[in-house]
Amino acid sequence: MKAGRPKEFDIEKALNSALKVFWSKGYEAASLQDLTSAMGINRPSLYATYGNKEELFRKALDCYFNNRKAVIDNALNQPTTYKVIECLLYEFAESNVASNNPPGCLVVQSALVSGEKADCIRKELISRRLSIEKALCDRFEQAKNEGDFPETIEPVDFARYIATISQGMSIQAANGASSEQLRKIVEIVLKQFSSFLLAKSNE
Repeated sequence: MKAGRPKEFDIEKALNSALKVFWSKGYEAASLQDLTSAMGINRPSLYATYGNKEELFRKALDCYFNNRKAVIDNALNQPTTYKVIECLLYEFAESNVASNNPPGCLVVQSALVSGEKADCIRKELISRRLSIEKALCDRFEQAKNEGDFPETIEPVDFARYIATISQGMSIQAANGASSEQLRKIVEIVLKQFSSFLLAKSNE
């Protein structure tokens, strides 16, 4: 008797389901049983289509960043530093608590629960976070050259500060903070930056 054909499935839909498992549990805590159950496939199908768990996570990470690229690019293309910060952080205030996704940020949540056995994943997550920080630094360098940035602050330090705020907002969202509460954090950051600009204009 011939074996039946393997059940076909939507590769992208299954990958998105795996993404949400990793997002809610982190890389190490997400078991193969968790993943295959959410994806609606068996282990042989997972291995044949996506590779091993590490490769599946990297594909999910690519999917996550591809979805967020337009948002980040839109923020970086704003005409002023103030608008860059406003656009980026307010978007994070909403996306970190979106009802159709786990709370927080995949990159931050996964990093918090990845131990020594997942060192390669930890390094991958660091690299991804630093790539965003570098993009912010480049944008702030541009702003400084255009006279739209406080002279007393180094762009690299301010980029790290904004990255720290955004990552902290992710943790707050995972702790149950609402969009309104996260937006109040953004308001404080914007007021602080406005005071830097005011001090610059009064020099």
